[in-house]
Amino acid sequence: MLIIDGESLRLEDIIKVAVEKESIELSSISKEKVEVSREYVNKIIENNEVVYGVTTGFGKFCNVNISSQDTRDLQVNLIRSHSAGVGEYLSEDAVRAMMLLRANALAKGYSGIRYSTLQTLIDMLNKGVIPRVPSQGSLGASGDLVPLAHMVLVMIGEGEALYKGRVMPGKEAMQLAGIMPVTLEAKEGLALINGTQAMTAIGSLALAEAINLSRIADISAALTFEALNGVIDAFDENVNLVRPHKGQIECARNMRKLLEGSKFVTHQGNPKVQDAYTLRCIPQVHGAVRDALEHIKEIVEIEMNSATDNPLIFPESDVVISGGNFHGEPIAINMDYMGIAVSELASIAERRIERLVNPSLNEGLPAFLVDNGGLNSGLMIAQYTAASLVSENKTLATPASVDSIPSSANQEDHVSMGTIAARKARRIVENTRNVLAIELLCAAQAIDLRLKENKGKEMGKGTKEAYRLIREKVGTLSHDRVLSNEISTISNLILTNELI
Repeated sequence: MLIIDGESLRLEDIIKVAVEKESIELSSISKEKVEVSREYVNKIIENNEVVYGVTTGFGKFCNVNISSQDTRDLQVNLIRSHSAGVGEYLSEDAVRAMMLLRANALAKGYSGIRYSTLQTLIDMLNKGVIPRVPSQGSLGASGDLVPLAHMVLVMIGEGEALYKGRVMPGKEAMQLAGIMPVTLEAKEGLALINGTQAMTAIGSLALAEAINLSRIADISAALTFEALNGVIDAFDENVNLVRPHKGQIECARNMRKLLEGSKFVTHQGNPKVQDAYTLRCIPQVHGAVRDALEHIKEIVEIEMNSATDNPLIFPESDVVISGGNFHGEPIAINMDYMGIAVSELASIAERRIERLVNPSLNEGLPAFLVDNGGLNSGLMIAQYTAASLVSENKTLATPASVDSIPSSANQEDHVSMGTIAARKARRIVENTRNVLAIELLCAAQAIDLRLKENKGKEMGKGTKEAYRLIREKVGTLSHDRVLSNEISTISNLILTNELI
């Protein structure tokens, strides 16, 4: 059971709840904060004060006062009108992450929501009532209004949900799970949908996998390096310490460990002086990606524990402030940054794949890593697929955050497009996983050919284990066969962390 308090959520917690389906519980301190904040909202209503989203309309309608009799209708109308999403539905893990993040933001106690309403969201997550949320429609300011509204539809007994493997009306899913739908009170609809939790959810899942891919990339690169008799001096500690980027130093150390004891690697001047950049500059490129991901993780974890709705309630200061914490720019920029960084892992890996299959570059191995070339095409088309994925990544890596289209009659005149950036980043991560799977497939085949001509020659301590595991799942290619399933098998080996 994960205790949420609005302050201490970490990336690994997202995986526990969104992927591994661990349950959550609100901390006692957070419950107190939530109740104090709600009491303050009740006081505002009793005193007929004019406060945005509590006693007024939304967006451009912020100057329209709403009577206390219409408060409930205002909240329900907000949820229904904002449920305007289109496109494919977000994956179950992304919606679970979004629910967790919204609950955690509300747990900070600055939103004015009732404890019972927050507990309903927590119960839905714990009992597996997962709203169906269309992936398109968010501008990333005022936060993720559209996807979060689809989440709240199920909370009020509307919309659609996934429950125990079946898609059904939200009301039916709530009944089957034994959860009473919520009747929203003043401020609650706005508190539930005004925030950056969709972009942060999608981005968190992409980031967690990207961090793993940065480690997988070292493994696949080490196998390729060994197969191509790489010059290991480039990874010498002396070289990398004099350019002391943390990621570069870590990657070089990783490469030395993976290749320790290998009799296939060479030293400068015997027979080669140096390698091409895709081999020699592995620490510099992979290291830069590691450093980028470390920075992005820091930003994402701040956002996970932030109050991002509007207005925010500060009972201790006796004030309600309408600000802009819902704006998705911090996540938008960093999702674009992640897309660019992870694209580079795929880009350099594809060039290593080309070196493996190209007889002009692969240090004496047969063309496309197969005997009887011509009759067999070998791994020729696997490189095509990698090239296609890399090209797609280049298109996807074009930043979304540099775009803005005003909305709400120009009241919301600069938006982040952060959810688009997060969705693109996750696709880039998925593409990159498959490129690395192709590199592992090709490198293992190249190692087979090296071992065949050098019987008894030792591999590196780390590369030997990676090679063994790949060969447990996928056999040596002796003649042409369907490769799609084999790429998928290795991709899954990466996804499950078994290879790491």
